[in-house]
Amino acid sequence: MPGRFDEIEIGLVVALGDVRVDTRALEGFIEAFAPGWPAERGAPDAMVYAIWSRLDAVATIGWPQTKRLGVDALRWARNPPAGEMLRGRMTIMGKDPVGDGKGIVIAQHDLLDEAGRLVFSCLTRSVFAR
Repeated sequence: MPGRFDEIEIGLVVALGDVRVDTRALEGFIEAFAPGWPAERGAPDAMVYAIWSRLDAVATIGWPQTKRLGVDALRWARNPPAGEMLRGRMTIMGKDPVGDGKGIVIAQHDLLDEAGRLVFSCLTRSVFAR
């Protein structure tokens, strides 16, 4: 877990956890949000984003992150099939102090498959307490 803003180092890599693409969840997501998407193509892009978002939300509980300012440069590399294990990681790319009590942290987030191939990536900007 990253510490407070002043303790975070550029280049730090943080594991965000892992999750398996659940068959029932995939089917339910397609039915609700991606009608017509063939399940054999794997998880739709929006579901891949939701998987990353959940890993990120769970991993950041208790962090001194006070606000997510943005999620940019979203990239989808592949659609993982049901049953595949995905893991998330965050790499600190930059940071900028903003006043006495906080700073902005820029991070690259990656979602990787079992073989270590990129599935999804994005950049985030977040406010961390100092």
